[in-house]
Amino acid sequence: MARAGVTAERLTLAAADLADEIGFQNVTLSALARSFGVKPAAMYSHIKDVQDLRVRVAALALTELADRAAAALAGRAGKDALVAFANAYRGYAKEHPGRYAAAQMELDPAPAAVVGPARRHSEMTRAILRGYDLSDPDQTDAVRMLHSTFHGYVSLETAGGFRHHPREADASWSRTLDALDAVLRNWPPA
Repeated sequence: MARAGVTAERLTLAAADLADEIGFQNVTLSALARSFGVKPAAMYSHIKDVQDLRVRVAALALTELADRAAAALAGRAGKDALVAFANAYRGYAKEHPGRYAAAQMELDPAPAAVVGPARRHSEMTRAILRGYDLSDPDQTDAVRMLHSTFHGYVSLETAGGFRHHPREADASWSRTLDALDAVLRNWPPA
């Protein structure tokens, strides 16, 4: 019988919080059970296994990130939209490192739970690019460039890669966004 108060949603939120505290790769059913004060077996009526739990955290993270980006993008276009989206992405990664790691998890094939939020995130990136008048295949290349730049920057920053340099990471981030805007406005012909 399922323990009162233990639901798949509560387990997913607790796992996401735990991921932010101890790292996504360290989230186990045992660690989650300890945080709930239950035995791991008590969770199996709600969560199939650790992979199911990780997929649920990934879906949650992608949804939260998409919600944050959508709120930031509202009413913006061009460089303003690019900066708002990038800042939402960076802010989420810094505030929720475990969830952010979950959102980057490779899933092959991708479960339905993550396909929708991932598609929504990609569609918002493409919406930003409409302000730069890019069509495919250039738009696809630009989406990949933006995601690679954002992910690379926040990954290095959260790992402490910029700590020992005299220039503030925020100043470099701002210049990176200026450079991305310039590239997008002056996209090279094929």
